[in-house]
Amino acid sequence: MFEITQTLRLVQAPGEEDSMEPVSNQQIAEVLFNIATLLEMQQGNPYRIEAYRNAARGMLALPVQVTDILAHGTRLEAPGLGDRLRRKITELATTGHMTFYDDLCEESLPEDVRDLMRVPHVGPRTAIRLSSQLDIHSVEALARAAEHQQLRPYSGFGERSEQRLAQGARSVLAHPHDDGHDGGQAAA
Repeated sequence: MFEITQTLRLVQAPGEEDSMEPVSNQQIAEVLFNIATLLEMQQGNPYRIEAYRNAARGMLALPVQVTDILAHGTRLEAPGLGDRLRRKITELATTGHMTFYDDLCEESLPEDVRDLMRVPHVGPRTAIRLSSQLDIHSVEALARAAEHQQLRPYSGFGERSEQRLAQGARSVLAHPHDDGHDGGQAAA
């Protein structure tokens, strides 16, 4: 079985290696949803895929941020959350990246697809579709296409999604030193 991972790195000001924006529950959920999507695309174990989806929903349902729970030294609890998944979520929340996700993306997705996934709301399925069907292979090309309303003729891309993708792509281009972000579960 292939393993795909992508590094989630949060925006850091140059020279501020130790200062990291806290990872939100939404960002954790998006990474978990993306993992489920990638495993599904690999025809992985359906129970494992569902475990990642359940964990993502559990992160969204938490009334407190995961980073706050961990900062208090409390064990992260959510229905169906096993030790391995808890360790992966803890790694993501404390370091800003998850090795498993990074490796899964690196091994399974072409570089242009991984680059497109840096844009908020662009998950693996959308990135693959943009690359293979719409011939968009970079964040800059996505920004241009969205700004010039070239996505609308394609199913699933309306005015709102074009605006959101243009804004997200411009944000990524404005911060060229960022290694990545959380990926987008909404447009998986």
